[in-house]
Amino acid sequence: MRIHGEDVLDEAISFTTTHLTLAAPTLDYPLSEQVDHALKQSIRRGLPRVEARQYISVYQDIESHNKSLLEFAKIDFNLLQVLIAGVCKDRFQFVGKWWKDLDFTRKLPFARDRVIEGYFWIMGVYFEPQYSLGRKMLTKVIAMASIVDDTYDSYATYDELIPYTDAIERWDIRCMDQLPDFMKISYKALLDVYEEMEQLMAEQGRQYRVEYARKAEFRDNALPTSGYAMLAITAFVGMGDVITPQTFTWAATDPKIIKASTITCRFMDDIAEHKFKHRREDDCSAIECYMEQYGVTAQEAYDKFNRHIESSWKDVNEEFLKPREMPVAVLNRNLNLARVMDVLYREGDGYTHVGKAAKGGITSLLIELVPL
Repeated sequence: MRIHGEDVLDEAISFTTTHLTLAAPTLDYPLSEQVDHALKQSIRRGLPRVEARQYISVYQDIESHNKSLLEFAKIDFNLLQVLIAGVCKDRFQFVGKWWKDLDFTRKLPFARDRVIEGYFWIMGVYFEPQYSLGRKMLTKVIAMASIVDDTYDSYATYDELIPYTDAIERWDIRCMDQLPDFMKISYKALLDVYEEMEQLMAEQGRQYRVEYARKAEFRDNALPTSGYAMLAITAFVGMGDVITPQTFTWAATDPKIIKASTITCRFMDDIAEHKFKHRREDDCSAIECYMEQYGVTAQEAYDKFNRHIESSWKDVNEEFLKPREMPVAVLNRNLNLARVMDVLYREGDGYTHVGKAAKGGITSLLIELVPL
């Protein structure tokens, strides 16, 4: 919860991290588990339901635990999981069929097949049952964003990307004629996702929201960003009455909290892809550019990028502490976008190369109930 200017808290986090790291091997369970987990994943930057599940397992082994509180916590977790799983089953089956029918695995073999991991990503953005429609729409959007990202980063040539970028900016089905065959597939699917979104919102009299989402798509494909601002704005589309035209007007001003979550995403992705060599050989990473420009080592570049990430988290925290322009429900989407990135990318690219964080999160949120 640190913000800028809190030097005492900066010193405290350094002090406690150092001493807890030294003490951890000497501690007994369950305190040792709490310390180990805190050193790996802070509560503030973790996903609330994943953190709740982890703590329930530890809390029940603390001798002084409150039995009634523990029982209510387990019941609450299981009830919400059953409710979400029931709603998610129908929504995800719909999304899964859509993805299977697109057949990108065969048609675009260079692209990542990560629709399940994408659904977990969006579950992190909003797990609440009332946002099931938003999860459905945003899962499709992030799946298509992943395809577009892979087209840019892993496969297409520079000459092919010029008309592709132009087509996305113009958002016109007639632009397909200027694209190579493999690009026509993803471009048509991208347009279809937003057309379906518009139809769903029209049923609620809220189709105006989709136009804002389209504009965010244009902007983020025209600028060298991570696309997280686009996800933040699109996340608002399916959120119900709390969202108004003023929400999108505010988001279009590039407010500090959206900018901060975007920086967190961009820099964590840059570090992960450089550490684990996820870019093609002819594509220079941001880390390599920084190393070349400033004559520093990879570790020095990582440290610099991590300082920017820490600064961005302070920006996020400040937005929750000062008088707010937007409701907490709106700000929470941006907070949760930053949280998902921290969970999945802290120890590498947990989206491209699915790791323990994604697998464990999916299992705890959607599959395994807490034993009563």
